[in-house]
Amino acid sequence: MQETIQDLMTRRSCRKFKANAVPRDLIEQVIQAGIYAPSGMGKQDTIVVAVTNKELRDRLATANAAVAGMPAGTDPFYGAPVVLVVLAKKNCSTHVYDGSGTLCNMLNAAHALGLGSCWIHRAKEEFEQPEFRHLLADLGVEGEYEGIGHCVLGYPAGSAAPAAPRKDGRVFWVE
Repeated sequence: MQETIQDLMTRRSCRKFKANAVPRDLIEQVIQAGIYAPSGMGKQDTIVVAVTNKELRDRLATANAAVAGMPAGTDPFYGAPVVLVVLAKKNCSTHVYDGSGTLCNMLNAAHALGLGSCWIHRAKEEFEQPEFRHLLADLGVEGEYEGIGHCVLGYPAGSAAPAAPRKDGRVFWVE
């Protein structure tokens, strides 16, 4: 089986990470794969906010847990030291799809590089909060962006579970 196909079929969500820092060059490769995802009419209206600063990472985790109604102290990012937040321009009709493609590419790139990753939701609600809107402004991001999701990254603490069997009846042919 081709290596790319093998990677796509063996990638699993990681929900327990080592505290080890991830080298910047690996993070940059994951981001690069993300920004090469297809986008509606080639507009490339998604952005990635790469968070390796522990204080900001923890503030995002706290906000994410609150949105989800999780108990205080819960880490919805599973201890991952890196959070890549994907946002897309609200006025782009394909923004949710484009951001989803960016996230999928990053998840698969992380796996190909030997990193664990997991897609975490609730970025939309986080980035509706003034604190994180201000963060975007401080970074020089102009325009209205919607949070699509987070790709949390790190070194896995343990082995990935095998894939669950695929459900039958999910493919329909018209020949």
